[in-house]
Amino acid sequence: MEIRAEKLEDVKEIRAVNVAAFGRENEANLVDQLRGIDNTFSFVAIESEQIVGHIFFSPVEIIGGYSEQLIMLGLAPLAVLPQYQRQGFGSLLIRHSLKKCSDLGYKAVVVLGYPEYYSRFGFISAKDKGLKCEYLVPDDVFMVLELQNGALDGYCGTVKYRSEFQECE
Repeated sequence: MEIRAEKLEDVKEIRAVNVAAFGRENEANLVDQLRGIDNTFSFVAIESEQIVGHIFFSPVEIIGGYSEQLIMLGLAPLAVLPQYQRQGFGSLLIRHSLKKCSDLGYKAVVVLGYPEYYSRFGFISAKDKGLKCEYLVPDDVFMVLELQNGALDGYCGTVKYRSEFQECE
């Protein structure tokens, strides 16, 4: 298995992975709309020369109290073809991509997802760090991971996603 950055020729396969994983086009449409925007990152998992998984990151901002500009990302979506789920592809995509984001200087990542899954990678409730989601979601499903210890010290407020997220609901 290989994890690598998305290439131009991967677009069609990435779309198919997202549609298959979620059973709808919303997430695939979101990725298509966000692709090419500054500070977005897309990685794929390849098995037997086929893209079987995909992870995408886009910039988010904190509205409210903060001490300086914080460079952080939102993880969404994470998709694995149904026949490859529960085989570690999602975990490898997350670990690989979080390391790349950290290496590029990003300080934190937020995600809306299952706490029992994302906590394995160090994500905690964003509420514990003084952050809330712009969407009405339970506190436990909106999580954050500091890529640098103490990166969120002195920050609080509402995390705002790009407007494309509202268009793809």
